[in-house]
Amino acid sequence: VQLQASGGGLVQAGGSLRLSCAASGRTFSMYLTGWFRQAPGKEREFVAAVTSPSGADTYYADSVRGRFTISRDNAKNTVYLQMNSLKPEDTAVYYCAAGRSMTTAYQGGMDYWGKGTQVTVSS
Repeated sequence: VQLQASGGGLVQAGGSLRLSCAASGRTFSMYLTGWFRQAPGKEREFVAAVTSPSGADTYYADSVRGRFTISRDNAKNTVYLQMNSLKPEDTAVYYCAAGRSMTTAYQGGMDYWGKGTQVTVSS
């Protein structure tokens, strides 16, 4: 599975962005997919994840719950992260990743990683 994140950019606080994670590989729908982020000088952290294949179950970090929404479209092999009410502390490089277990996903235990996309929120 190869993953490519896109959709990052510069936005003012309170604004919105939608990130996309396009995947290659016919088995993509079998993997849970998550978003992680890493701010300068900080460790990478879990943001959100959606289970496979239906996408019925979603998981969020406390810091983004209620503001971010993760979803997947298996027909398009794409996972989205809708980010609303953005804050300056959301500034980071965002990565999408695919894995098999939520237990390990929280700690970044994913099987496949894409290159990141920069999100910058100005105050």
